[in-house]
Amino acid sequence: MLAAGYGMRARIVGIATRRDGARYVVRGFGRTRAGSTAAFIREACARDRAAARGGRLVMIETTTLDIERGEPAVTHVRAALAGGAHVVTANKGPAAFAYSRLMRSAARAHRRFLFEGAVMDGVPVFNLAREALPAVDVTGFRGVVNSTTNYILTAMEQGRAFGDALAEMQARGIAEADASLDVDGWDAAAKTAALANVLLGADITPHDVERVGISEATAPLAVEARAAGRRLKLVVRGARNGRRVVARVAPESLADDDVLARLEGQQNALVLQTDLLEEIAIVQRGGGLAQTAYALLSDLITIARATPPARRSTRRRRSP
Repeated sequence: MLAAGYGMRARIVGIATRRDGARYVVRGFGRTRAGSTAAFIREACARDRAAARGGRLVMIETTTLDIERGEPAVTHVRAALAGGAHVVTANKGPAAFAYSRLMRSAARAHRRFLFEGAVMDGVPVFNLAREALPAVDVTGFRGVVNSTTNYILTAMEQGRAFGDALAEMQARGIAEADASLDVDGWDAAAKTAALANVLLGADITPHDVERVGISEATAPLAVEARAAGRRLKLVVRGARNGRRVVARVAPESLADDDVLARLEGQQNALVLQTDLLEEIAIVQRGGGLAQTAYALLSDLITIARATPPARRSTRRRRSP
């Protein structure tokens, strides 16, 4: 499909995982001597320097979110860019903790740093602002961007227990590996920081985001809001306040006709506030692991479209 639709061929050079360690999967690369994933990335860039020089080497990063410093993802991204590789990541950490620094590193290396999967899976949030809204200034945003908490709030409206709804999200692989990142609002705060950094030019981290999560004690509030014709949602917000950007995550009781109030189960939505087009709403009616994988693929295709094909040798072989 990639070859027929986009003239693109791809091969995996090496893989590093926490469980199985690092290894090369192409003939001729031999065994890795690297002692860490970052060292493996640097080694891979050096061993495949022809692809790196030609802008055809890509590092795809999918480690889990570290809410303290965004590591080791930030170090992985920095190592790949320094080695001449483009970077695609679904991790929120790099954009939430080091967006400005990493974009400067990418610019110096003439490489791309893409992260569409960081917020709302494969829905083109960042691509929309970067590619489809020239001369439009995004002045703020609000949204529901955590599938687990929206599912739990919807379930609690209907009388289900907080713990049961959370356990279902964990069983489906939707909740974060550490579920407290979801229910305590840290996942939403990381996405808020990433959105603020990219769309509003902020330089914040998730720790700068005002944050209130949900718990069993939230259940009566969800039921009361529903009975009053409203909906309780975990809403993220970001806006410019003078020269500062203010960001927060907290449960909000929304009017029933609000686009965010209409979200059910795992659905997400983001509303961009702009100077020329007023509000633009992006609604994700279904999301999951396949959609996150698609985000990685779409970013890879974006890089391939802008990369010239590898030069083939034009020397003729001598006749025997």
